[in-house]
Amino acid sequence: MLQVQKRFKQQIEFNLLTAHRIKSLEYSIARPTSGNKFIELISSFSICIFFSDTRLIAVITNFSFKILHPKIVQKQFSFVNFEKKIMKPIQMVDLKGQYAFIKPEVDDALQKVLETTSFINGPAVREFQADLETYLGVKHVIPCANGTDALQIALMGLGLKPGDEIITADFTFAATVEVIGLLNLTPVLVDVDPKTFNISPAEIEKAITSKTKAIIPVHLFGQSAPMDEIMELAHKHNLFVIEDNAQGIGATYTHKDGTKAKTGTIGHVAATSFFPSKNLGAYGDGGAIFTNDDDLAHLIRGIVNHGMYTRYYHDVVGVNSRLDSMQAAVLKIKLQYLDYYNERRKTAAIQYSQLLSDHPNIITPFRLADCNSHVFHQYTLRIINHDRDGLVQFLNANDIPCGVYYPVPLHAQKAYTHDGYNEADFAVTNQLVQEVISLPMHSELTLDQVEHITLKIKEFLV
Repeated sequence: MLQVQKRFKQQIEFNLLTAHRIKSLEYSIARPTSGNKFIELISSFSICIFFSDTRLIAVITNFSFKILHPKIVQKQFSFVNFEKKIMKPIQMVDLKGQYAFIKPEVDDALQKVLETTSFINGPAVREFQADLETYLGVKHVIPCANGTDALQIALMGLGLKPGDEIITADFTFAATVEVIGLLNLTPVLVDVDPKTFNISPAEIEKAITSKTKAIIPVHLFGQSAPMDEIMELAHKHNLFVIEDNAQGIGATYTHKDGTKAKTGTIGHVAATSFFPSKNLGAYGDGGAIFTNDDDLAHLIRGIVNHGMYTRYYHDVVGVNSRLDSMQAAVLKIKLQYLDYYNERRKTAAIQYSQLLSDHPNIITPFRLADCNSHVFHQYTLRIINHDRDGLVQFLNANDIPCGVYYPVPLHAQKAYTHDGYNEADFAVTNQLVQEVISLPMHSELTLDQVEHITLKIKEFLV
């Protein structure tokens, strides 16, 4: 019988990732000798134990435990006995739980910034920038103040002129088209693929004119857009590609030739957001621009800093858009856990889909078999032949948060509509806004929460 023993004077939670850190705790583990119990608790306590990727990951809370990766456990033990007690309140995004997991490291990093008082362009910013370049495999990361700025600055670096047309998806957040309007460029909205919700290459090609200068594909909800087809169109028509990677950081795109690349490193330039709820989120606003183009990177570094390369010498028209050192310190810590966070999201997404995929009124999110191209910033269902809005109300009434991303197509928004749009050109988007619902999705989501959410959905969809 596996035994975990720990002496406590008070209730304590331990959050660990690697085996070498677990060794520093005072507890003993004996391998199971009999078949029908997995864990015997010796005393009352709360403890989270996280082993390395090849070992047990479990949570024990007041005489209860939940297995977070049962497949891993089943490889080592012939039987697992699940015991469930009190379920945590369900959050759309559990930032508090995530912070608790990394609290000592984050607190220490923030304290160092406070002690050095290097709040703007301090060492933490440069260190995070270098770490993110290494993680992505991209030559240049230019941090900035937020994701919307990142998109705007990326466009500013391309030498576009008022009236130039930029093609992007109708089904996405408004920031993508907002920056096009702010720069007096012309947004051209096109429909999306009904399976992936990402921009359709066929619709892009139909929309290209002599005025078209760029394409902005969005890796929506964490799933990579069809970059091979998009880059082929861009090459054929001499267009720029600006990846909107605000929801997709960490996703891996597999090219037709089998090579792989992180989203945000394939187009000419890319933008991302570090809004707190993102897969890699700061504790405030933040963003960054990525590129492999040395000249473009140099120009953008000037733009983000009032057009300066030397203090008080303004070489280009710029803006004030900097990632502050406090946010960079947090992001440097969280970047170390990004792959773990994304794997936890994928695990929860797979659990959702396994429990919902056979329901006649539900279409679960499309994903490739290896799931590498989707990091599930959102887990978004389509509710067909039933009352999506009624389900939203039902879930909220049962203390289950959810969201509708997005309720109105961009082409129908007051700020962006015009007479040139034909509703027939947006058949997929117009359908999606009536059907989509996003469920709680974050790295702290537990199996019992997923099961409870899916049971409530099925209860409504009778």
